[in-house]
Amino acid sequence: MTVLAIDTSNDCLGIALVDETKIIGEYMTNLKKNHSVRAMPAVDYLLKECHVQPSDLTKIVVAQGPGSYTGVRIGVTIAKTLAWARNIPLTGVSSLEVLALNGRFFDGLICPLFDARRGRVYTGLYEFKENILCVKEDRNILLEDWLNEIKQLKKRVLFLGNDVSLHLDLIKEIMGELAVIGDPSLHQPRPGLLGLLGMTREAVNVHQFVPNYLRLAEAEAKWIEQQKTST
Repeated sequence: MTVLAIDTSNDCLGIALVDETKIIGEYMTNLKKNHSVRAMPAVDYLLKECHVQPSDLTKIVVAQGPGSYTGVRIGVTIAKTLAWARNIPLTGVSSLEVLALNGRFFDGLICPLFDARRGRVYTGLYEFKENILCVKEDRNILLEDWLNEIKQLKKRVLFLGNDVSLHLDLIKEIMGELAVIGDPSLHQPRPGLLGLLGMTREAVNVHQFVPNYLRLAEAEAKWIEQQKTST
C-alpha cells in the first residue's frame, strides 16, 4: 500500500508518502504562504523525488480540520479530487489528533492546540497507550474554560502546537506545575504520521466527505442569525 498524506489545515504545509513499514518521504514547511499555490507542486515534487507514479497510490489521507477555514478546504478539495480521479479510497483524520501523536512518548495527557482568536482555541485531549486515544473530543472553546476543565483531572498535560506560545502565560497561570510545554520540534504536525494514522482507517464516501471546521465561518454565522431574526 502506498498512501499520500496531505495537511494544509494550518500554516504548516505537509505532504508525505508512506507504506506499511515506513515513511517514504515528507515535504514540510512552516510558512504563512498560500497553500492553494504551493500544495499541488509539493505533491508533484514529492512523487517525483520518491519515484512514485500517481498510478502507484492506493489511498489518500487528509487532515480534515479543524484549523484555518481556507487551509482545511484546500487540503480536502485536493484529496477528494485525487481520490475521485484515481478511484482510490479517501480517509480523513483530525488535524489535532495528528499533532497529538507528536507527544506519543510523553507519560501523561496530550493537549494539541490551534488558536481560534478572541480567547478561543481548537483543542482536544489525548493520551498514547500503544495507540493514540481520545480522552476529550475535539472542540472550539474558550481557553480559560478549557484549562480549568482539564486541571480537574490532576494529571500532567503536554501542550503542543505553534500557537501555544500565544497563550503561554494563561496556561502556566491556571495549570501551574501540571503544564508541560512541548519542545519546538514537536509543535509542527508530521504528514508522515498523518499517513500512518489514516492507512488502516475506514474509507469515506468521496462525495459526502466535508471539512470539520468545529465552528461556522463568521459570514455563515451572521447569515443564520439574520434568517432567525427575519422569520
